[in-house]
Amino acid sequence: MKVLYLLRHAKSSWDDPGLSDFDRPLARRGIDATAAIADHMREGGIAPELVLCSPAVRAKQTLEGLGDAVASAQVDFDRDLYDATESDLLAAVHRVASDVASVLLVGHNPSIQRLALSLCEEGNRLDDLRAKYPTAALATLSIDVPEWHRVGMGDAELTDFVKPKEL
Repeated sequence: MKVLYLLRHAKSSWDDPGLSDFDRPLARRGIDATAAIADHMREGGIAPELVLCSPAVRAKQTLEGLGDAVASAQVDFDRDLYDATESDLLAAVHRVASDVASVLLVGHNPSIQRLALSLCEEGNRLDDLRAKYPTAALATLSIDVPEWHRVGMGDAELTDFVKPKEL
């Protein structure tokens, strides 16, 4: 059984109109939401072995805000995760080594939501995920495959979907 965590980056700031999209930092609300998700991860024993993260400033700051919840994880900043399509995200998952049991992917919408919906055929919060994937929301997908490169559409079960406002 593999576990894939999909985390949309936290709320970014639009205070500096001169910054490129890539360079936008987190807003105060995003920092607070990231702290709430980090607490949720620690309390729930969520400790991914590998983190695949977009190198955009807001994604990197989201990851940094998780602190010790991801302290033991190997981190890979992948330029292809910024402005990625759903297929690009799935390709990144397919490249994960077979011996890795859990992966946290920190990325952007709409691709994160589209990937989750494509992979999940069932789950008690699937309607919530379809309706909206807010910033800093964390989806947990359980996937019964022996190797990451075998993950395909409809293979996962959405076992949790947490929004910062719920914490």
